[in-house]
Amino acid sequence: MPVPKRRTSKARRDKRRHSHSLAIPAYVLCPQCHEPKLPHRVCLSCGYYDGKEVLKVEEK
Repeated sequence: MPVPKRRTSKARRDKRRHSHSLAIPAYVLCPQCHEPKLPHRVCLSCGYYDGKEVLKVEEK
């Protein structure tokens, strides 16, 4: 099995790992009800997407 000839430096190791962090999900405000929602998805509080009602949401 191959073995590295030289030890990998901390800088080289960290350059490789710099993109391993988790990203915070982006939220946008719904234009209808102004609740936070994920972009390009139906708003779960009012049921609208792209200005059209897609889901019937029951009032609690």
